[in-house]
Amino acid sequence: MTTIRDALEQGTAALTLVGQTPKPRLDAQVLLSHVLDVERSTLYTYPERLLTAQQEQQFSQLIERRKLGEPIAYLTGHKEFFGLDFLVDRRVLIPRPETELLVEAALSIIHERLAGARVPVVADIGTGSGIIPITLAVQEPRLPYLYGSDISGDALAVARLNCQRHAVEQRIRLLQGDLLAPLPEPIDLLTANLPYVGTDEMEVLTPEVHAYEPHLALFSGHQGLDAMRRFFTEAQQPGKLKPGAILLLEIGYQQRELLSDLLPELWPHATVTFTKDYAGWDRLLQVSL
Repeated sequence: MTTIRDALEQGTAALTLVGQTPKPRLDAQVLLSHVLDVERSTLYTYPERLLTAQQEQQFSQLIERRKLGEPIAYLTGHKEFFGLDFLVDRRVLIPRPETELLVEAALSIIHERLAGARVPVVADIGTGSGIIPITLAVQEPRLPYLYGSDISGDALAVARLNCQRHAVEQRIRLLQGDLLAPLPEPIDLLTANLPYVGTDEMEVLTPEVHAYEPHLALFSGHQGLDAMRRFFTEAQQPGKLKPGAILLLEIGYQQRELLSDLLPELWPHATVTFTKDYAGWDRLLQVSL
């Protein structure tokens, strides 16, 4: 019979041997606590606890999949974002910490509008697992509804589960369609984390991202700007945005200069600002019309 201590040692050794992960012991801890459905601290509180044959087999299978580079979030089916737990699988991108910058900026704008007795209409384009509109809905209960659109029906199925998980399914209106096409009314605050990796940047991605995460949500043409260009073009169409609308987009680390040239041509009088992420890269674009 295998104890928790034995399983951790064996899992850590197996992951260390292949060198696929920078934190083999942490990965083993996360996977074992997932299998046992306990907090990681429990692994050290009860190291002599025995695993059942089924738990031992499940843990072994997860270690084998991790050895091949499959992301931890897909193995456990969960990822934390903005203090909330979201369901994720290979139908959607894994939430990144830098996207919290966009959420923080969106919340600031929403609070400002509400303080002025204006209830903004908010829409998230390319919503994926739904982390952005769901987090906004949870953090700001005064918003009666928000839109979340995605071209992928598979992604929206995951978003629907997350809406139910966080009890906001009555407030998040999920729409399937390309970019802004499915929106039924003009928008005050438009958020988007569109695919922004250029096809010529594939080599900078880690193997686990390239091999496992959905390419539809990652890549967007040679410079990674194809989806954004279409997004901006659609945003200019009559009836899509309200006067004084604000656009918030997560962008690629090399795209500031290109966007700085493009946006004044589209909106000569708009205020365009960029915010750096925790690593010092330009990551958040705000266009205030």
